[in-house]
Amino acid sequence: MTTMSTLLIFAAAIILMVVAIARWKVHPFLAILGTALLLAVLLGIPFADIPDVIGKGFGGVSSGIALVIIFGTLIGSVLERTGGAVVLARAVERVVGKRHPRLAMMLIGWIVSIPVFCDSGFVLVSPIGKSLAKRSGNSPVPLMLALAAGLFASHVFIPPTPGPVAAAGMVGLENNLLLVIALGSVISLLTLIPAYFFAGSVGKRIEPAETPNEVLTAEDERPCNAALAFLPIVLPIVLMALGSVAALTQLPSGITTALTFLGKPAIALMIALLSCLPLLMKRKMTGQFYDITQSSLKTAGPIIFITAAGGVLGAVVVASGFVDIIKESGEALKALGVVFPFLIAAILKSAQGSSTVAITTTASMMGMFNDSGSMMNALGFTSPLAAALVVMAIGAGAMTVSHANDSYFWVVTGFGGIKARDGYRTMTLMTLMMGLTAIALITLASLLIPT
Repeated sequence: MTTMSTLLIFAAAIILMVVAIARWKVHPFLAILGTALLLAVLLGIPFADIPDVIGKGFGGVSSGIALVIIFGTLIGSVLERTGGAVVLARAVERVVGKRHPRLAMMLIGWIVSIPVFCDSGFVLVSPIGKSLAKRSGNSPVPLMLALAAGLFASHVFIPPTPGPVAAAGMVGLENNLLLVIALGSVISLLTLIPAYFFAGSVGKRIEPAETPNEVLTAEDERPCNAALAFLPIVLPIVLMALGSVAALTQLPSGITTALTFLGKPAIALMIALLSCLPLLMKRKMTGQFYDITQSSLKTAGPIIFITAAGGVLGAVVVASGFVDIIKESGEALKALGVVFPFLIAAILKSAQGSSTVAITTTASMMGMFNDSGSMMNALGFTSPLAAALVVMAIGAGAMTVSHANDSYFWVVTGFGGIKARDGYRTMTLMTLMMGLTAIALITLASLLIPT
């Protein structure tokens, strides 16, 4: 099989996958798995080997990242159901809200969406923005756009949000999440700078529409120590940081072993989940923890299965010899650098709407940075920092762009006081600008920082 025919088969299979998800409404799990099987047959993997390739690809990814996704989702659900997310928002509002309401809403969104899905976060927090706008006598639209931008930025860049967590695991950084968190925090905050001014300049020209009633309840407003709400977010970051420091310093072996153990992402997030118990007890909701867990598993399950299906696709790409072709004739792709995974993720995002699907599917194609047979290796991404930059590029693509096939687009316009026809002038343009800003920053970083 020639290089051109292999590339054409691969491109056709990806187009078919996108059409199946976006046009025919096939579930991403089945679409990705079906594409992987079709590619395996068309690219000449022996029939006897295909079951093993599928099994290894599916099990290898899900075993490494499933617990992290489950614990991250559980933490977000607890913060959402107990009103902890609202407590976080109120804490930020008290610090910067009165003088800089737009900045307050953006920072609130950025913090809340680290553990909570951006869709849920917007529904939870948007009443605070409406309240700020009402008190100041201004339009709520700029505040709603600022909130949407803050939520979206951390949603695609910062673990333990499931998309970035899955991408980190799939490129070989499951034990180096702190690097992804640090880089994601920097990139996302810099990306929010133009979004802040966009929300102010464009948002004030948009006539607000009627919105649903406020969703805050009396239970959400009950007093609660903000430290209890911040603890599940801060604690795993601290534990992972201590684990990284222990690996680099000359501490006694017992301390190093203990800190390294506690710094493993799954263990750190498990401890963070336990730190949610005081919040549940404060709210007198410990009896609801079973229901919270049950609903969280229903949320995490599809993400894990989509991620695992992506692992199968990545395994097929490696087993078929496609990566060898990239190595032989991939100078043009190498020249694109981190723009290559950005473009793949952006195409998937724009075509089918889900940022999480775009992130996990693209990451599965790239493979692990320390695997000599992966596309990451073929394109020269062979260090942890290079892999982290690829995760950032995938996240940037996964926010480019939000439009009518994205549920978040309808949440922002519906709950944010933005008419549907104005959604393209606001949400779509803003996410396009954010994605392009992010990939420009990531490309600059890849050129300036030795990887």
